[in-house]
Amino acid sequence: MTAALVLAGTRPGGDPFAEALGVPHKALIELDGRPLLARVVGALREAGIERVGVSCDDGPVANLASALGAEVLLAGRGPSASVGLALQALGTPLVVTTSDHALLEPQWVRELIGKTGPDADVSVMLARRDVVEQAMPETRRTYLRFADGQWSGCNLFYLQTPAAVKAIDTWAMVEVDRKRPWKIAARLGPGTLISMLLGRLTLQEGLDRLGKRIGISAQLIAASDGLAAVDVDKHADLDAVQELLASRC
Repeated sequence: MTAALVLAGTRPGGDPFAEALGVPHKALIELDGRPLLARVVGALREAGIERVGVSCDDGPVANLASALGAEVLLAGRGPSASVGLALQALGTPLVVTTSDHALLEPQWVRELIGKTGPDADVSVMLARRDVVEQAMPETRRTYLRFADGQWSGCNLFYLQTPAAVKAIDTWAMVEVDRKRPWKIAARLGPGTLISMLLGRLTLQEGLDRLGKRIGISAQLIAASDGLAAVDVDKHADLDAVQELLASRC
């Protein structure tokens, strides 16, 4: 049975955005009368995932997670460490997402799982820039430039086999350099860096080289809905998401 992990750890020094809204953590920000964490856990359950863990610290987020029927898991120092701890508790296959994924839809989770090949140890969902801007033109996201276009992360990962644990250390490296992909490419060798800088490296080729280096098979899942790349990191994100939901009413 596939399990799921929701990352809801506390940033060092707290989250100024959440505190400005009068809550101690983004997971507790309300959208349409429901905390973000409740929306995420609900979407995972609607996708057919019964066992859901929430990685967080003691306090109100843990209390809400328990009230939602999720398992409260110890948060590590950073997302990668939290995923490593969750793998020990929940095993694989494991879907990983974040508590600020306000628009998470069950079909995106099913798409991630369903499109992952049987030989892939890890898959990651990303959305092309044109797909994101078609879905929400006003949103501002960070894009990674590759030969096959510009891509934005969707905070949706699928760790399909036990070999996925090999990716934890690399995940920590990507956390540090996620907005500077050339640094990640440089760590894979001069050939990869040159290919990327010259615009010859596709995103899947980059994942292939990264996976080969650490001994796993990594697969790109291209999101069919650009909204999968929209999270809530700042006031502008929250306003845009609220407007989108209001337009659906």
